[in-house]
Parts: sequence; C-alpha cells; structure tokens
Amino acid sequence: MSNLKQPKIDIPKKRSEWVMDIIGYVALAVMLTILVMNWRDMPNEVPAHFDGSGNVDRWGSKMELLILPGIAIAMHFFLMVFEKFPQSHNYPERLNESNRKAFYQNSRQTLNYMRNIINILFAYIVYRTVAIALGDDAVIGWPFFAILIVMFVIIIWKIIKTSKIK
Repeated sequence: MSNLKQPKIDIPKKRSEWVMDIIGYVALAVMLTILVMNWRDMPNEVPAHFDGSGNVDRWGSKMELLILPGIAIAMHFFLMVFEKFPQSHNYPERLNESNRKAFYQNSRQTLNYMRNIINILFAYIVYRTVAIALGDDAVIGWPFFAILIVMFVIIIWKIIKTSKIK
C-alpha cells in the first residue's frame, strides 16, 4: 500500500503530546541559556566527545559547543514537521479505514516523544559539557544513559503498540 496516497485526517494532539512539547521547548531553552550564561567563563578547550563509558576522550574548541544546539534545533523542527504529516509515514499492509486513526496517532506520538526526549538529551549533554569545562568531573554521568534507556523503552513500547493495532 503506498503511504504517499494516504488520506490526511485531523487528529487532535493528546495531553501527553502537549506536555512533551512543553518539556522539549523548556529543554531547548535551558540548553541555550546554559551556553549563553557560561560562555565567557568557559575555557577555550572544552569536552568535545565522550567514550562509551561516559568519559571525555576528546577536547576541542568551545566553538564546537555551538554544534550541539544547532543539531538539536534542526532535528526538533525537522521531526516537528514530519510529525504533522502522519499520512506520509510508513505503515504495515494492514492499514485500513478502521485502524487509520490509531496508526496515525501512534506514529505521530512516537515522533513527538522522541523529538522531545532528544531535546532533553542534548540539553543534558550541553549542561555536562559546560560543567566539565568549568572544572567538574570529566564524565557525562548516569542521567545520559538513563535518558537513552527511556528512549529505547518508548521505542519498544510504541512498536508493541503498533503491532497490537488490528
């Protein structure tokens, strides 16, 4: 079934999506505020990469810190636009008139949750990078891994939810 020809239907956002949007925008604002408030105090060399254990394994120019919010903002708006067109998402062959709303809503919700959790993840990375640059322990910390686990749990939950749509 060609998903490009799926009809558009209006499905209002659920409260959870609005809450996640607010959290996501707050995370973006916090990320930018952390950078602006600490920019002058940061040394010229800041953490630029972390290894799999969360330790800094490369240091770089503080200008590299601008890459993180740039990627976060670009991803946020790309995913936000994609979220608005659930009829263009990829669905299984069993998509039909009786289950279309459930598929669209689940797909849109998945993108919404991922978009906003990614904002939280990027904000946390910026926070830890700035903290390390200003003298804190040179590790990303357990919250980074906890946020990743939350992302994977949500993905698995939404895949299971998709598989249960009849």
